[in-house]
Amino acid sequence: MSYTIPEYPAIGDKWWSAFWERLQQPAEAGPLKAAAIGGDLKAWTSNLTAMVAQTCHDMEWIAAAKGFPLSLLPQSGQEYLGIDVLAFSGHASMPAGKPGWRLPIAAFELENSRSDDRVAYSLWKVLCLRAALRVVFAYRSDWEESRELIGSLARNVISALSTQERTALLGETIVVVGSKGEGSTFPWGYFKMWKLESNTGRFEKA
Repeated sequence: MSYTIPEYPAIGDKWWSAFWERLQQPAEAGPLKAAAIGGDLKAWTSNLTAMVAQTCHDMEWIAAAKGFPLSLLPQSGQEYLGIDVLAFSGHASMPAGKPGWRLPIAAFELENSRSDDRVAYSLWKVLCLRAALRVVFAYRSDWEESRELIGSLARNVISALSTQERTALLGETIVVVGSKGEGSTFPWGYFKMWKLESNTGRFEKA
């Protein structure tokens, strides 16, 4: 029996809208903006992890991440499968008080390394998962570096897949790159999103 992922129309766009709304909350946006401008990638990752987990909550999902323990599964924990943030549908039918194993609806990797290879590894990790939404975050100082990163991911990760492997990918795959904002008003100009078109193997800027 083949495995299929339930259809969630425009799940990537819906998540992006929820994330964008969360970015505009002053209490949460302030520390993230300061970290982005200052290039403090440890603080950027920490604040962004919390924001991604909170966005999952806004989507009515249940998230597991560092600082966000999960008791939904029989094995409680904060991180699963080595993934930074793993989200599960909060609407799956299951008797109250009886946790059980279920597949995630979304997976998020937050990679602050300046190495393209390290970001490529994060992308490869989420591509190995069965999820309706897969998102990789990265940080680059400016948008020229961001474009170069996206090109590198397309050449070194996506192009390595066979046509059959690529077109068989289920769900949506997104790469979000953060930067210093180039003088823009936060959050505009601080984050840009690229979607993978599995038919062509290209990342298209949203």
